[in-house]
Amino acid sequence: MPDLEAFIRGLPKAELHLHIEGSLEPELMFELARRNGIDLPFADVEAVRAAYAFSNLQDFLDIYYQGARVLVTERDFHDLAMAYFRRVAEDGATHAEIFFDPQTHTERGVAFATVADGLLSAMEEARTTLGVTSKLILCFLRHLSEEDAFETLNQARPYLDRIAGVGLDSSELGHPPSKFARVFAAAREQGLKRVAHAGEEGPPEYVREALDLLSVDRIDHGNRSLEDADLVKRLVAEAVPLTVCPLSNLKLCVVDELPAHPLKRMLRLGLKATINSDDPAYFGGYLAENWISTAHALGLTRDELVTLARNSFTGSFLTPGEIESRLVEIDLYLAAHAPA
Repeated sequence: MPDLEAFIRGLPKAELHLHIEGSLEPELMFELARRNGIDLPFADVEAVRAAYAFSNLQDFLDIYYQGARVLVTERDFHDLAMAYFRRVAEDGATHAEIFFDPQTHTERGVAFATVADGLLSAMEEARTTLGVTSKLILCFLRHLSEEDAFETLNQARPYLDRIAGVGLDSSELGHPPSKFARVFAAAREQGLKRVAHAGEEGPPEYVREALDLLSVDRIDHGNRSLEDADLVKRLVAEAVPLTVCPLSNLKLCVVDELPAHPLKRMLRLGLKATINSDDPAYFGGYLAENWISTAHALGLTRDELVTLARNSFTGSFLTPGEIESRLVEIDLYLAAHAPA
């Protein structure tokens, strides 16, 4: 496909799986560490990048939580989010639904309000200055207890009119979705959308639990769903969005090489897959890099790329009217970039 990179970057799209703390670039990490008088266990930016050699999810999480220590003030969270929004706007995204992990911060003494106010102010700035709309998803850390999750949901009460949903992330193995069934039920009662990481390292049964016990609206990752044919049929029939993260899967050794990634197979099976960057500062690529690298590696067609873009909006938490307007934007873009 001629000018593949330009076509992808210009194609209107949304990002649905982005951990805002995972967009903390080493340069900003050091800047915030200096700002807040925090000593880092790395000599310089190069040393941080050298540490980004992960063999599994836990390797990544260990350094991820270390880096988050530099986020202390409302301004820190604002600056972190704006740096991400500028990058994703350049990648052609007009909407982003971002995860944040309040427990990562509250357990070290940073108030919930500090985190939320900083992120929300950046979201508003991104809307007015970049034209990027966004929604905020509060994630519970699954290696902590459900009681801790309930406390976090309680802390979030003053902000629930500005938080779109709840999610479930962190260490997957040994922490099945069923562990959080009660707190997800409470979130549902309060009108919040629900998403959960499942089927990245965990088995297909975790995906089933997320659907049946957490009543999720989306599955984050979901790769291992392909091991269960009946589960695949269900996901297709119920049009459950999967927020797939190819470069993350490569970096965390979920796949051995990008050409072996199951994304193209997902599309052929009729799964509602999307492309996302997960923790781009750690995994080697923001949204467009994920799209471009995956398109090259799997030989994605123009039609498949358009399907992925449409899925990113129809799988979002935008209103039906907002989704329709975004789909029109895609149609207008395609009309202006029709193949010769």
